[in-house]
Amino acid sequence: MKLFLLFVAASIVTAAQTFTAERLQVEGVEVVRLADRSRAIEVFIAPSLGNNAYRMTVKGQDILWAPFSGPGSLKAKPAQGGNPFLAPWANRLDQDGFFANGKKYLLNPELGNFRRDQNGRPIHGLLVYSPAWELLEVKAGEQAAETTSRLEFYRYPDLMAQFPFAHVIWMTHRLRAGELEIETRIENLAREPMPLSLGYHTYYRVPDAPRDEWTVHVPARERVVLSAQLLPTGERRPADLPEALPLAGAHLDDVFTGLVRDAWGRALFGVKGKKQRIAVLFGPKFTVGVVFAPKGRDFICFEPMTGVTNAFNLAHAGLYPDLQVVPPGGRWQESFWIRPEDF
Repeated sequence: MKLFLLFVAASIVTAAQTFTAERLQVEGVEVVRLADRSRAIEVFIAPSLGNNAYRMTVKGQDILWAPFSGPGSLKAKPAQGGNPFLAPWANRLDQDGFFANGKKYLLNPELGNFRRDQNGRPIHGLLVYSPAWELLEVKAGEQAAETTSRLEFYRYPDLMAQFPFAHVIWMTHRLRAGELEIETRIENLAREPMPLSLGYHTYYRVPDAPRDEWTVHVPARERVVLSAQLLPTGERRPADLPEALPLAGAHLDDVFTGLVRDAWGRALFGVKGKKQRIAVLFGPKFTVGVVFAPKGRDFICFEPMTGVTNAFNLAHAGLYPDLQVVPPGGRWQESFWIRPEDF
């Protein structure tokens, strides 16, 4: 009996050690490291730098692309890479303002807390590099390692001045069963419905082949027609994509809807090299997928979005009927998953 109890205890310790979660200081920045020893997967998240999961490795190979060497250089010179979070609007607005609940709200450029694209349009919201995230929990068990952070948007006057809907965001990174889940929760504290336009601009790379040898899978029935300024016109056309799209010579910067989903409601995007593959699964409430793969760059972005580009203003104009809204006192929650295969 004593030997049996010792064996059970040893088995529990071994299982628990498969997953680890720890807080570290990396280049002077607090970082959370999640690890799955059995599959040799590691994920690094920097809460004070937009809560960005800036690095994910499989057997020592980076599968997220970034133009910075680590969190220290990201802090010193902010640049998009890893897994940036886009909110309270994702992608572009067509003007320095937006409509919500029949009213127009103007942005204040003098606050200096949003960026513009090459055409001068406000882009990617207010939180890409935000230090406002509060680390709440870091834990590991027999089945997973995870961390949760919270951003209390309503506490920051400069944020509320641009998007006057009091709300709280929770983000959980969960490493489990060979994949990373990124779960986002929103609570609307305002007395009016809160329009929702958020997403992630994740940069992927497949280490075992150069970019022009990659093939891409996009599970979409429709492509959103864009203007020369990359703003939706309100028109949609059939996507007409092959099952495996060769990336050689291709430039992609497209918005897709009508996503094809599995029995669990998830839409499976993917990129494959010689053998290695990265599958990216969008939960049901991520209704739009943006795919960005510029020529000459060794990355591809599969971007889970709650709506098309410029969703607020398109909805007001009657050109987008699918805008998601969080009711007063209500909550919204969704996940997407990153799953490396054949590494």
